[in-house]
Amino acid sequence: MGNGPRRIGLVHGLGVDSSTWEPFIEQLRAAGEVTVFAPDLRGHGRSPRPDSWGLAEFADDLVETLPPDLDVVVGHSLGGAVLAAAVERLRPRHAVYLDPGFQLGLPTSGLGGRLFWAAPALTLGVAALITARSNAAARKGYPERTQRLIADATARFDKRMATSVFRDIAFHPVVAARPLVPSTVVLSADSKAVLPEALATALTGFGWDVRRLSHLRHDMQLQDPAATFALLRDVLLGE
Repeated sequence: MGNGPRRIGLVHGLGVDSSTWEPFIEQLRAAGEVTVFAPDLRGHGRSPRPDSWGLAEFADDLVETLPPDLDVVVGHSLGGAVLAAAVERLRPRHAVYLDPGFQLGLPTSGLGGRLFWAAPALTLGVAALITARSNAAARKGYPERTQRLIADATARFDKRMATSVFRDIAFHPVVAARPLVPSTVVLSADSKAVLPEALATALTGFGWDVRRLSHLRHDMQLQDPAATFALLRDVLLGE
């Protein structure tokens, strides 16, 4: 989308698709001359519906879909985890992670871990139901157009993937290390579920740029695209 000199990739999160970036893209295009690339991850939007949902496969897809050497690539939630797995090959000039799925707050060891993953369809289903109710209540305050974009994208989502995705990220968390490219993380009020505070502190120590939108929820770019853009304007437009 667009034909400006600043080239930006946007990678959506679990359960939605590239269409939900539209309000954020409008902020980008109003502020600068950009070209935006926004793919649908496998099982989302209009992408293929394979039978395998490993994080490495999502990353392979992203590398095949996005052009190399973009100025910035932004990944939200699952998209952040996928970007982290693909960033060494994509090599954007800057990577941005919005509440990325780096370390999920799910048990992976001991008796609790065994019990949780013995019946993940049940345990994750209960957790998803609680989250869905909370999200639905909060999203009533979003603009009607944004609510419609979310609902339409969710209807296109292949829900078969959820258990595999959560398992893969839970058992293969991102650990603190020096970033491969200049990297910014933005944390919301809900960030502890996907990126614990101890990890945020460790990332800062390794040279990551950690920023916060503590008054916004996990889908910050949907709840308030203007505030999310304003926080990242310098990175996104190279100012």
